Amino acid sequence: MDKEGVSKSITAYLEQNPIKPWFSPFRSVKAAMVRGHPWLEDLQRFPSSRVKVEFLPTASGTSPAELTPELLYSLTRRYGKLADIIPQPSDSKVQPRYALLDFRSTGYAVMAKNCLHGYKVSAAEGGGSAGTLLKMSYEQKIKPHLIRDWIVNHPRIVIPIIAALLATLTVIIFDPIRTFFIKIRIAPPLDVHNSRMWLWVQRQASKANDMFSFRQRQRSDSGGLQAIWEDRKGDIQQLQNWLIEATNTFTIVQGPRGSGKRELVLDEVLKGYKHRLVIDCKPIQEARGDSATINAAAAEVGYRPVFSWMNSISSLIDVATQTLGANAGLSETLDSQLGHILQNTANALKKVALEKKKMNEVDADMTDDEFLERHPECRPVVVIDNFLHKANDNQMIYNKLSDWAAGLTVSNIARVIFLTGDISYSKTLSRALPNQVFHEIQLGDCTPEVAKQFVLDHLHTDRSNDGHKTKVQLETLEGGHMNELEKCIQTLGGRLSDLEFFARMISRGESPEAAVNDIVDQSAAEILKMYIADVDNAVRNWSPEQAWYLIRNLAEAENDSVLYSQALFSDMFKTNGENTIRALEQAELISVTTLNGRPSTIKPGRPVFAAAFKRLVEDDVLRCRLGLRTLGQQIAMENANITKYEGELQVLGSLEKEPKEIRPRVRWLLTKLENSHANIERYEQESAGLKKILQSKM
Repeated sequence: MDKEGVSKSITAYLEQNPIKPWFSPFRSVKAAMVRGHPWLEDLQRFPSSRVKVEFLPTASGTSPAELTPELLYSLTRRYGKLADIIPQPSDSKVQPRYALLDFRSTGYAVMAKNCLHGYKVSAAEGGGSAGTLLKMSYEQKIKPHLIRDWIVNHPRIVIPIIAALLATLTVIIFDPIRTFFIKIRIAPPLDVHNSRMWLWVQRQASKANDMFSFRQRQRSDSGGLQAIWEDRKGDIQQLQNWLIEATNTFTIVQGPRGSGKRELVLDEVLKGYKHRLVIDCKPIQEARGDSATINAAAAEVGYRPVFSWMNSISSLIDVATQTLGANAGLSETLDSQLGHILQNTANALKKVALEKKKMNEVDADMTDDEFLERHPECRPVVVIDNFLHKANDNQMIYNKLSDWAAGLTVSNIARVIFLTGDISYSKTLSRALPNQVFHEIQLGDCTPEVAKQFVLDHLHTDRSNDGHKTKVQLETLEGGHMNELEKCIQTLGGRLSDLEFFARMISRGESPEAAVNDIVDQSAAEILKMYIADVDNAVRNWSPEQAWYLIRNLAEAENDSVLYSQALFSDMFKTNGENTIRALEQAELISVTTLNGRPSTIKPGRPVFAAAFKRLVEDDVLRCRLGLRTLGQQIAMENANITKYEGELQVLGSLEKEPKEIRPRVRWLLTKLENSHANIERYEQESAGLKKILQSKM
């Protein structure tokens, strides 16, 4: 049997008994006779449905014939269906001559190439007088790396498309994950803290840790705070009543730092609330850079995963694309990223608020808005702590938080409680929620009776924990030395943080008088460092001389207060005085009390500061040095005034004839000049006296 017969037999057998490989179950294996000389190679060449047929001479010195499409069709059709035959253009100068064969599938092209490569077309078949050798190779219809080259060459189109795809991918994949983690932060799925097993473990751990002072200190803290809560029972009840009301407004708890705002709200007001979210503005505001701010905000609400580092890379890409005349828009501003975090948080809060809707058949037919409006008890509580902390550095964060809180309140998604020490909070919150009356609680310092009870409760609790030193101190106080304690508390004031520190020092064995002296000394050193010694006028809006003026006047005042107008109209506060006083108030050196909505008096920022001010003024060296600096500044101000008066007098004196209309002005200028000169003489005399004292002390 010849080769043609064998080929036909194999083809017939495969048609009767088809073989289908596992990787192509819908196509059977086919066979064809090899007529040429295949080139077996392992080059990295990929098959294509287009085959290039080159016409080569069979021997040197001969010329090949260019096969017609009809002849090529008759040679290659047996290997598979052809889509087109493209001969070489007649005007083409490319050698050797060629033709392109487009097969219907790549498999047909592979079979034709392997079977006809190296085939000699004889003269009888139409290959010319000397015959024609066929050289077959794959021809890519699309140029290699066309997509990659197009992407590289069109960044203005590609980079915005990539940015949109990344944003879409983030929304589709990561946003549900982030919302889920925030929801877990608000409402943990497994509340182990209320389970019997957890309570039993907690009791056993408490018994084991009673021997350690850390546990004793925890008990002391909780025992002492009970006296504070008894005194503020009315405020606690008022806050709890506001939480169950259906009104859509903010709740603000305002009080100085150390007044117990956070403990009162979280430990007492929200004691029975399982669904609550606490956002502390302090780490967010104090973060350095956009990435750190985003990470801090995400950590407060449980937002993760966070890819804040991608914003830096995106910013570099934006800078690179701007050189091409376009902006990729990959990087996001801090405002937009914070908005994205808060939006996910709002979605999680809404899901938590709607959890009970599915449990009741009656509520299941309501819309989400109707359910949230009718069931205010289902709304979670959002507590925003340290609101307006260092607001002068970056007001944008607080504007963003207030707008977000207003959206939660108006949509009945959550209750929002603001904890702030800034008395100007209404300006920021009224912008976000206008035409609303806020629920406000003002927390001040404790009364002397409550402060005394607070300290005694601390000592009693420490005594129950077998504190020998505490027991001795308590017996000493109860043995007739209560007057000393009351005197110390009167000096210390009713600030909760100072009272707690005072009680701990007594529990360590110090006497009340020694403890108060230590606290006053520490406060004086703190004042000297923060408000006088390390003051940068470019960063802080006051000078050491202005701070010392208030310290000296408050120390010399009988009732530890000075009139607001007295400070405002003094020489030290003539320029931008209100802003300077407000900056010192925000820095907690002073506190400004109001009367009928206007500033009335200035008091120390903490009660213990009154004693610290007096101690600073009693330091002759410090008083003289700062007094000299203050007098020097006042002398410079008077010299500037004199220069101004003299200049105007020179202008008036240069007139040829002195008009009678300017004579009152001249007299006024001369009087002012005389007064300024008298002030300079008085200031110089005071400076001389201070220098003598300073020389004798140093």
